[in-house]
Amino acid sequence: MSERRVEVKLQDGTLIRHKVAGYEGRIEGTTAIKTCFTARGELLIYPTTKQLFQYRVVVKGEPMRRIAPAEDFEILDGVVEIICPRCQSSFKSKPGLADKPGGRCQCGGWICPTCLACQDTDEQSPCLKQRKRLARRLAIQKKATAGSRVGWH
Repeated sequence: MSERRVEVKLQDGTLIRHKVAGYEGRIEGTTAIKTCFTARGELLIYPTTKQLFQYRVVVKGEPMRRIAPAEDFEILDGVVEIICPRCQSSFKSKPGLADKPGGRCQCGGWICPTCLACQDTDEQSPCLKQRKRLARRLAIQKKATAGSRVGWH
């Protein structure tokens, strides 16, 4: 049986843990500088890898980014396709984004960019943060419609 390798492109903001070194961080782009490439947590002395890039990882509290290939990562919180049960729209989650559409609410659910509802399946009632987002959205819509009536006629 031949081993088939699948190339995965991780999105910026994806929360990962390094399988060997054990650090946790978020993906922040890629690098093609082969002299920075690593494998299993060690710097490659003679980078003869066929990889075109490796990922830059931001680790909280560290001033420099770490570099590693995708196969060295365990994905803790990645980009997923979500269908909102409230408005039935489909959107991709944005790991690392808090209290913004596409990101996570304080209650732990994903925030729908269309209707701003939390997608927490454990809770039946909407959280307080969701109510505040919806009230703010309604106020913005009212201002926009009031401004369009006054318009340039």
